[in-house]
Amino acid sequence: MRKGSCNCGGVTFTVAGDLPPPSLCHCGQCRRQSGHAWASTRTAEEAVSFETNATLTWYASSEVAKRGFCSVCGAFLFWKHLEEPEISIAMGSLEMPTGLSLGKHIFVADKGDYYEIADGLPQRDG
Repeated sequence: MRKGSCNCGGVTFTVAGDLPPPSLCHCGQCRRQSGHAWASTRTAEEAVSFETNATLTWYASSEVAKRGFCSVCGAFLFWKHLEEPEISIAMGSLEMPTGLSLGKHIFVADKGDYYEIADGLPQRDG
């Protein structure tokens, strides 16, 4: 069982079960939302239980996905494809130690021009 939260504590949650290695998304939307690349892991939506979620707000960021964030502190917490049963969880929202290591980079074709990816991990353009 892992615990997570936003900065102000308006959203607190637990995640049951094992989590896969996180991916680092370099798409333009994640970079704008988070300020840089966004690291997340994923799990079945029903594995996430909220202790508090009064400030959790969902933003329809495209026709196929939504992003969950805290409406008070602004922490970007979740990404959810509308037609998939899984939810992505921000690595930064999870209490440490997470026991996870970065597994891959995604949407590298959209990465910012101000940095290079040089860690040797797998990279996917989309």
